[in-house]
Amino acid sequence: MAHPHWPADAVTVVIGWARDRPAPGGRRRVLAVEGRSGAGKTTLARGVAEGLGAPLIHMDDLYAGWDGLRAGVDALRSWVLEPLATGSPAVWRRFDWAGGDYAEEHRVPDGEWLVVEGVGSGGRVLRPYLAGVVWVDAPVAVRKRRALARDGETYAPHWARWARQEDAFYAADEVREAADLIIGNPGAPSA
Repeated sequence: MAHPHWPADAVTVVIGWARDRPAPGGRRRVLAVEGRSGAGKTTLARGVAEGLGAPLIHMDDLYAGWDGLRAGVDALRSWVLEPLATGSPAVWRRFDWAGGDYAEEHRVPDGEWLVVEGVGSGGRVLRPYLAGVVWVDAPVAVRKRRALARDGETYAPHWARWARQEDAFYAADEVREAADLIIGNPGAPSA
């Protein structure tokens, strides 16, 4: 059963907490919304980005395919976070999953905030650039049901493959353990 106040209550909690977070180096504040596939990161991040008036980057646009979690983390660091940390424009390229290569460029709009959501957005190499990491928790059965309902047959053959990447990444980077805020999502129907 869905929690009756998800995601509205969670968005309110995150925004209230985030407003006092300092920007590393006094520049733009970047908030990472992390968690395993199907946990509700996208839904939460959309609400938070809207509430903060921030652009939103989805890690799904940066992964280099089904085996590209770590490459997506590296792309976020080199294309977005490093340039923003120096006050330079940040331009990233969207991965074309059908074509199997990076495609068009996107410039990150100016602003006080940037929200990044997805597996890997709170990785160890990214933390020095982040104002905070929010981890979204949800039960495995709920996550799988929601992810497959969202992405259907496209994702179904890759669920276990992606979960193995998550396992390896989270074991090495200890993102949940390093998260600044943990938000539970007991089973909301949205992704």
